[in-house]
Amino acid sequence: MNLLRIIVVTIIFTTFPNRAFSVDQRFEACEPQTCGNGPNISYPFWLSGKQESCGYPSFKITCNEKYPVFSISDDDYIIGEIFYSNHSFVLANAAVYEDKCPLPQHNFSLDRTPFNYSSDHVKFSFFYDCPEDPSEYMLSYPIDCASKGSRHAFATFHKELVERMNDSLDSCQSSVHLPFDGAANADALKQMNYTEILKMGFILNWTAQNCSNCKRSGGRCGFDDNEFVCFCSDRPHVKTCDDDNNSWDWKRKVIVGVCTAVATVAIMCVIFFVHQRRNRKLHDPSSFVTRSILSSTYSMDDDMEKGSTYHGVHIFSYKELEEATNYFDSAKVLGDGGFGTVYHGNVRDGRVVAVKRLYENNFKRVEQFMNEIEILAHLRHQNLVLLYGCTSHHSRELLLVYEYIPNGTVAEHLHGEKAKPGALPWLTRIKIAIETANALSYLHASDIIHRDVKTTNILLDDFFCVKVADFGLSRLFPMNVTHISTAPQGTPGYVDPEYNQCYQLTSKSDVYSFGVVLIELISSMPAVDITRHRHEINLSTMAINKIQNHTLHELVDPYLGFESDSRTRKMITAVAELAFRCLNSDKDLRPSMIEVLNELKRIQSDDFDIQKTEEIDISANDIVPLKSDPLPASPDSVALRWTSVSTTPNASG
Repeated sequence: MNLLRIIVVTIIFTTFPNRAFSVDQRFEACEPQTCGNGPNISYPFWLSGKQESCGYPSFKITCNEKYPVFSISDDDYIIGEIFYSNHSFVLANAAVYEDKCPLPQHNFSLDRTPFNYSSDHVKFSFFYDCPEDPSEYMLSYPIDCASKGSRHAFATFHKELVERMNDSLDSCQSSVHLPFDGAANADALKQMNYTEILKMGFILNWTAQNCSNCKRSGGRCGFDDNEFVCFCSDRPHVKTCDDDNNSWDWKRKVIVGVCTAVATVAIMCVIFFVHQRRNRKLHDPSSFVTRSILSSTYSMDDDMEKGSTYHGVHIFSYKELEEATNYFDSAKVLGDGGFGTVYHGNVRDGRVVAVKRLYENNFKRVEQFMNEIEILAHLRHQNLVLLYGCTSHHSRELLLVYEYIPNGTVAEHLHGEKAKPGALPWLTRIKIAIETANALSYLHASDIIHRDVKTTNILLDDFFCVKVADFGLSRLFPMNVTHISTAPQGTPGYVDPEYNQCYQLTSKSDVYSFGVVLIELISSMPAVDITRHRHEINLSTMAINKIQNHTLHELVDPYLGFESDSRTRKMITAVAELAFRCLNSDKDLRPSMIEVLNELKRIQSDDFDIQKTEEIDISANDIVPLKSDPLPASPDSVALRWTSVSTTPNASG
């Protein structure tokens, strides 16, 4: 071994003595650049003619002295913003900046590119030389400079086309479809013209190897000889500038030989050790344990070498996820839950992920759980967090890898670190309620019960679109039985009372928990708060009492406009009535999740009959199932008239 050390040290010092004092020109070239008034340009992007080694080939930017120009699908686009932290950037069609009459001519396509659309994109469609002007019966944006006489040109959103135009567009000579980021306010869009909408642009996400470690070490990322490189002031490195023995040349010329020698010695030692042990303890029971461990290790390696999937689910190596989370650094923790701890991470393909490290007692039956993951990984819904994959069932720990949702949880925005008075308006809250109900309805239709519905499991993206999490850890609901008997699970404040008493888990358990979520959205209060009066520690109990005592206004967040806006007041009243039904202690009298979803959509809709909410009767003893029409008061119960705030004194006012 001493001889091996001498050889390694000699090779290192004879290979690199003169290079340590040189300055790598590519390090200087890869300094972040700007183009006109555009954003900083750095890895994985690069400026044509200046930074050929500073990014991926498909991320080339051309500078026209005013704007950074990016080409996709045979058209040029202006880059408005680049968000390096979440791998996304904003593009706008260059024609709108260069032409007096900008007319997009090609459909936008991301085929054979490393980019993908944001979750909120919609189609903004252009129609040329049409015999009909659609402005009388749909929202459209006329293109006057391309309209002549009785032939019209206009732009509109694809949803409007499908619903209202039908086959009448066949008579147009041509059409072009572009993406548009759907987060813009609908009322604001009505006041714009088509060029203003084009300038707003759209968001694309990209995939590339993460650069953060290289940057932290003082390096600049690049791409050379079809491989990621960390350019440093002295020479290129493979990962970071801190590792002197990890340089590009050393990796290529030395490490293979050294590793081969070390591996050979290690293999010989292992063979010798196994041989000796086998001779001494051939029939020792402990030898079977050793062989079992070795067999599992080889099986794990086979899993990794044969393919990166397990029955269609992507397999991440434990080592990769260790590196992605900086070895499960406590600074990377996003949160803790009943199933495990969640870490922020960056995997090798550049994706930002959330890695859930499961507690050991939650996967005793690993094989069965892996089979459940196989099914859950195929669930696809716009309001469910995407499961990217997991570790092998032979791994030392079972880790789940989800897409990372950047804007925190609903709980944080209502009564946590992100909560600010008036920052989450009522229309956003009812949108959150609808999208959450949509996700739960989809799960129930797939025979899956969530079992832990709560505002900390409802995540929000940058546009406040809902992504329900932790559904992947739910018990799959058998189709041939009406309930599952299990030990009580869930979070205090959200648990179905009947489930807590009888251990009977049904989809109506999720409905109860969702009722608590609705009350949180109305009140901005947490589900459990031990600082409240002992009869109001549980938010559900407080809500039921206030609704029955005609004091709903005392429950509502005062910043929602409950007192000042009659429509908001009546919508909140209707949602509170719906939550009241979801919180029925008898599961059979609760509405189904699809009924809840339909009712929320009706409340949100423009044709919602706001007079009906003032006529709703709530029985203190019996809440009948939700129906599409207003329900008559029961003659056998005491009907409690819901009183609007205008007739109820406000203690604060």
